Amino acid sequence: MSSPAQPLAASLVQSVDWLAIAPPTIAAVAGLVVLVADLFLPEHRKVLLGWTSVAGLAAATAMLLPLLDGDRSTFCLTGDAAVCSYTADRFTLVIQFLVLGGAMLSALLSVTALRDARKELPEGEYWFLLLSSAAGAALLPASRDLATLIVALEVASLPAFALVGLRYGDRKSSEAALKFFLSSVTATAVSLMGISFVYATTGTLYLTQVADRIQDVDGQFHTLAQTGVVLTLVGFAFKTAAVPFHFWVPDTYVGAPLPIAAYLSVIGKAVGFSGLILVTVVALPSYADVWGPALAALAALTMTVGNVGALRQQATRAYSAVRLLAWSSVGQAGYLLVPIAAAAYSGDAEKSIGSTVAYALMYGAVNLGAFAVAALVGRSKSLNRVADYRGLYASSPLSALLLAFFLLCLAGLPPGIIGLFAKVTVFSAAVDAGLGWLAVIMAVNVVIALFYYLQWTALLFRAPEGEPDKHRVPGPVTAAIALTGVLGIALSGAPQLVLRFTDTGLF
Repeated sequence: MSSPAQPLAASLVQSVDWLAIAPPTIAAVAGLVVLVADLFLPEHRKVLLGWTSVAGLAAATAMLLPLLDGDRSTFCLTGDAAVCSYTADRFTLVIQFLVLGGAMLSALLSVTALRDARKELPEGEYWFLLLSSAAGAALLPASRDLATLIVALEVASLPAFALVGLRYGDRKSSEAALKFFLSSVTATAVSLMGISFVYATTGTLYLTQVADRIQDVDGQFHTLAQTGVVLTLVGFAFKTAAVPFHFWVPDTYVGAPLPIAAYLSVIGKAVGFSGLILVTVVALPSYADVWGPALAALAALTMTVGNVGALRQQATRAYSAVRLLAWSSVGQAGYLLVPIAAAAYSGDAEKSIGSTVAYALMYGAVNLGAFAVAALVGRSKSLNRVADYRGLYASSPLSALLLAFFLLCLAGLPPGIIGLFAKVTVFSAAVDAGLGWLAVIMAVNVVIALFYYLQWTALLFRAPEGEPDKHRVPGPVTAAIALTGVLGIALSGAPQLVLRFTDTGLF
């Protein structure tokens, strides 16, 4: 009886490509190192935990360079080496660069935020949770089966709930975390039900096998498969803050520490969009007639509700700057959904997906830059109102110029050429796919967004009321603002590099 068991046991043993999985692994190991080091470091040396975290995320990002020479896969079926759970292709590397680079910038902002918090935030737990979430977010774009996809989604999400509510004795923070947690758990439960339906109709969790088998589902299971497709999309739509799954965003961003709001606005979206792309375009291309119209409707609704919500923000209201960025991020999510919806109708789905990834890179760089300047102003203006930015140019000229540049990029106006380029790319993806009505809605929303972006930009250069506040810029915040500024300006000088970099190679 032992001889048949040996080949079976051997078939379960897989070799691991450690280089392929290095980026998320390094982030996870750095998290464990920080957690253990926190037990032994005295209070006045806890700042080392922050710099260790920044170094760990920088090392994880650097490990993407050796992977550029070709696709690598690991955790593959022994009977079929082409069916794998983890693949480091061009799509994976671009999203991992966005996730790990964005997490590193959020960590730079966090070093100063934790020092200013005066023990309201426990440092060891903060850094461990941030690194754990970043590791899960970096794992997700490489996932090529539904089980790994959901596990990565939850590893990225669960620490984020804790980070939002981590501030001691802050009721606003606790309420934001609870709202974020309850709505996210509900969305995940719905997604898991959808995945169970897909598994029931196909008998596999691997994305490429799902794509092959779901085309030949028996007629009596066709409705079950369609229901599974729709339910699976819900969890990822929540992560992208698509309407009507967006209601957690403004309160969560206001209640969270500002670096975590920045992290959620970029890394949270990257996680949602990469998962959405893998589920729709890779696993379920034959059901494009189901998810295509659904995503097109979500895109139109999301960009409209987000921009109208941002437009309604009052400059003198407490935390209006953060709320405006929150509603703006919902509107930007609508633009990001457009090319994914277009992939359902386009003959060149890879080009459409490349447009989403290109837009995500632009959005990630400039939105993190805007949050970095908001973190700077928030150090002296704790209510962080839009009105507090009046006369910023008089007190901090370089910060005001960079914030103006970031806002113009988000609006799609020169000199923010990369923002204009990204919007044109998304617009052309909709037109090429025959979604003229969606392109028109997008054009209207871009005009709506111009109003509140330009209003905030003009405020920066108006004469200040009273003596201008001098903003002392800490080193980590300076580094974050400088890095995002250099990246935004460089991409505006050579926007074609973005499309060349985002040739996804998914197909």
